[in-house]
Amino acid sequence: MWREIWLVCRKDLTVERRARITLIQIVPTVLLILVVFAFAFDANPSLLGAGAGGLFWVAVLFGGVLGAKRSFDIEDEGGNLDALRLGGLVPAAILWGKAAALAIQLIVVAVFTAAGLLVLYSVTVDDWLLVIVAGLCGTAAFAICGTLYGAMTVGLRSADTLLPLLLIPVAAPVLLAGTRAFDVALGTSADQGWSWTALLAVVLVTYIAVGWAAAGPLLEDA
Repeated sequence: MWREIWLVCRKDLTVERRARITLIQIVPTVLLILVVFAFAFDANPSLLGAGAGGLFWVAVLFGGVLGAKRSFDIEDEGGNLDALRLGGLVPAAILWGKAAALAIQLIVVAVFTAAGLLVLYSVTVDDWLLVIVAGLCGTAAFAICGTLYGAMTVGLRSADTLLPLLLIPVAAPVLLAGTRAFDVALGTSADQGWSWTALLAVVLVTYIAVGWAAAGPLLEDA
């Protein structure tokens, strides 16, 4: 199983390395979102600092939607998904391999987004460990959730609009908990940051459990 997961993950990362969609298209778009919000807040340092945590997660969610859509578009175009299944790969290996590849791409998006916040919004980080742990849990949760709904909508004509419509409400707990944890880490809130990070971990485990249960039905019907 683990070897099959690694094969699928490596295949997706190889495609991404050659196309460079994350670096050439998704990352610039996410950074542009930060610039637009900076203008919308009239470059007010207090407003930018207060909203930095939430903007980080909105930007990562946006990148997750784009990444999840592309992850299954490359399989649907040439019938590659059927080829993977006919090649003997179990549905769970396909799902988790693609989720792992998407998680790595989202980590790249998250790093550039964090750098953009540090440069454009002049935020300061009070607790780097909290930022790293919450960031990893949140991006992993987005990757799993995005992969699940990407598999659900693959091949549908309305997938471009249906995927974000389905994904955003389910990802709302990650947005909420991640924002609260980052607010504490950035020093804009006196809340319990690690409690919100624990909630992120619970959400992540829940998504993992749902993924294991849904992998077979989703990819068999895709």
